[in-house]
Amino acid sequence: MMSDIWPSELRVSKDRQRLAITFDDGQSFDLSAELLRVLSPSAEVQGHGPGQRVTVPGKRNVAIIAMTPTGNYAVRIGFDDMHDTGIYTWTYLRELGERGAELFSAYEDELREKGMNRDTAEKPR
Repeated sequence: MMSDIWPSELRVSKDRQRLAITFDDGQSFDLSAELLRVLSPSAEVQGHGPGQRVTVPGKRNVAIIAMTPTGNYAVRIGFDDMHDTGIYTWTYLRELGERGAELFSAYEDELREKGMNRDTAEKPR
C-alpha cells in the first residue's frame, strides 16, 4: 500500500539528539531522539497485543546512531542504547510530529505513576 504521506527530508542533528523531518506537503517537525525511543513502534516497547505496552525510563540523553530505509514506507532507527527494532512508518512519524507534545506528556505521566523518571535507566515496565 502506498502512503499519501511522504517525507522529502529526514535529517539527524549534529548532536544526534533530534530528527528533523519535512514532508512533501511542506509540514515539518523536529522530533527528539528521546520521544522516538520511548514511543518506538517496536514489539519490545508496544508489546504483542493490547495492554502490553511498556514505559521505558531513563532515555533523556539517548542518541540516534543509525537510520535504515525500510521499503518505501518507513525507516528503522537505531539508538545508542542498542535499541534498533523500531520500524517508523511515514504515517507514524507524521503522527509523532503532530501529536508529539501530547504523547510525550502522557509518557511523563506514566513515568510518574510508575515511580520512574527520564534520567534513571531501569527495566521498562
